[in-house]
Parts: sequence; structure tokens; C-alpha cells
Amino acid sequence: MGFQPVGEKGAEMAARHYCARTQDGYHVDDPSHVALVVLINELNHVDNTFMTVQPDQADAEWRARVSLREDETYEILFRDESGEDCETITPTVPDVVADALSRWLTGRVIDVIP
Repeated sequence: MGFQPVGEKGAEMAARHYCARTQDGYHVDDPSHVALVVLINELNHVDNTFMTVQPDQADAEWRARVSLREDETYEILFRDESGEDCETITPTVPDVVADALSRWLTGRVIDVIP
């Protein structure tokens, strides 16, 4: 499915496996690498400081959260509810952030292609 601009913030698209949500209301199901880069590029210090990627279900067992830090780097927190997988990295380029997310997702979602 990949990234498709939504008409207004908060609009939903049909989910298959996982979704990305931004603080300012965008929701993209099964985002492609390009969609992740776009969402990361749109982070700002005013009203969109973070985004999450997780299964599109209420009882999600894992999630990744990307935050824009004050020094203009990104912090990615990878979390697995089992407690076995928790890691934080701080890349500086949106494409590197999206690469890290894609690699991490391949171990959690069957149909993800990095």
C-alpha cells in the first residue's frame, strides 16, 4: 500500500499489519520506506515532535517511537513488551532513521520488505 497523502489529519487507511502515527494526527497503514522518510522529515519542535510505528491493534506487543530532539537529531526507542528488546539509537538523517525502522520491522511483521 505504501504512503498516500491523506486529505486531512486523522484520516485512516485500511490496515494489514502495522501503522505509523504522528503526534499531529497522521495515520499511515503499512508505510513504505519512502512514507517513513516523509513522516520523519515532517517532525518539528512545534506540534509534531514524535511518531510511533506499531501493530495496528489495541494490545500491541511492540512499538518504535521516533522523536525529534532539541539538537535536531532523532531518537528511536525500540520497545518489545516482553522486555527482551529495548534499544535506543540517535541517528541524524531521516533516511537512516527509516532504514533502522525497516530493519527492525522485518523481525516483527511477516510481509515487510526492507
